[in-house]
Amino acid sequence: MTEAGRPLRICLAEDSVLLREGLVRLFDEAGFETVAAYGDADALLAEFDDSAVDVVVLDVRMPPTFRDEGVRAAIELRRRAPRVGILLLSQYVEGTYAHELLSSGEGGMGYLLKDRVASLDELQDAVQRISAGGTVLDPQVVRELLSRRADPLTSLTPREREVLELMAEGRTNSGIAAQLFIGVGAVEKNVTAIFQKLGLEDSGTDHRRVLAVLAWLQR
Repeated sequence: MTEAGRPLRICLAEDSVLLREGLVRLFDEAGFETVAAYGDADALLAEFDDSAVDVVVLDVRMPPTFRDEGVRAAIELRRRAPRVGILLLSQYVEGTYAHELLSSGEGGMGYLLKDRVASLDELQDAVQRISAGGTVLDPQVVRELLSRRADPLTSLTPREREVLELMAEGRTNSGIAAQLFIGVGAVEKNVTAIFQKLGLEDSGTDHRRVLAVLAWLQR
């Protein structure tokens, strides 16, 4: 639900008919409203109405070339309607695409891998977080981003690297603590050390610190 009390409105672009129809049903079960569903990115761009959509969900590879149609459409949608959330839902880790799409440093973005979405609750949570301006990244996408900056990260300890990856996924300190089976205080110390070593300012909010990490990865 949005703050106005209406269902979140989804626009979907996915070339597989079975997967497209399946996602429409999943979004319906999650309490969302799918206002439009397309089989290719060109049709989506031609009919897109940002006033009727909260989040756009796109595959990365779609007709006609099955290379980068989805991400190029996402970049165009971000230019046209920066308030609309974007979720790339793909089978592939395309690090270059993620870098380009995240280069603006803005929120309301996500990149998840189809085979790794474990439940309806996980997908529902991701869409809601993106609609609220958050950032949601699959751990494999995060690792691809981090691998592009491997040398500057050598100053981090193994634990700090684990914490950094979880931070970039959008997890809170308490979420990181639960994932790593350590105390919140220990997480806070690692976060402070990470920001100091990478020369980043800790803004004090979870969303802003994710964007700070991603901005650093783009440099």
